[in-house]
Amino acid sequence: MMQNYAHIAFTDEVKRLQTEYGSRNAYARREAELGANGLSEAEAAFISEQDSFYFATQSESGFPYIQHRGGPKGFLKVITPTTLGFTDFRGNKQYITVGNLATNTKASLFMMDYAQRIRLKIFAEARIIPIAEAEKSEPELVRLLAPDDYAHHAERLIVLDIQAIDWNCSQHITPRYTAEQVAKAWEKESRYIASLEAEIRYLKEQLANTHYSPKL
Repeated sequence: MMQNYAHIAFTDEVKRLQTEYGSRNAYARREAELGANGLSEAEAAFISEQDSFYFATQSESGFPYIQHRGGPKGFLKVITPTTLGFTDFRGNKQYITVGNLATNTKASLFMMDYAQRIRLKIFAEARIIPIAEAEKSEPELVRLLAPDDYAHHAERLIVLDIQAIDWNCSQHITPRYTAEQVAKAWEKESRYIASLEAEIRYLKEQLANTHYSPKL
């Protein structure tokens, strides 16, 4: 069973502020709830639709670091109900996130669906497997986490043991839509416009055949 997200997030100072601002009683009930047995089908489906997430780690200097991770839809994969994983692509070679995880394996993931105005938060312990090592010791995992039809250079696998999850409210999330979502929403209108354009071409041809060419 995973831990209760509130039990991890609500430190003593957080609880003090909740008391001061009047929300402690409500959140105390949430903190007392049992943690989830694992990802539900709804959460697994949500994760499979994501093409990006925000990945937070903590550096040796004490500062948090948040990195945007992107790829094809579903590149972050559910391995088991309590384990996630993804192929770490070669990027700008700063290696801040990987360096942070080498000294502190705790991480936080933040996944946004701007169109639906929902967000999923995950606390996890991260495990890094160099790709050469993984290809020898865990080839099936390499194949599972490899993104389909996506140009990339794999440097390592990152496996995340989920400690807790939490859904956030929709308040203050401004809806945004991807090009794919916009195209799908306008699919019917696009077909209608195409049919009108075809009809106009046909009528022009008919007019031309009558030797009468008004300006259209």
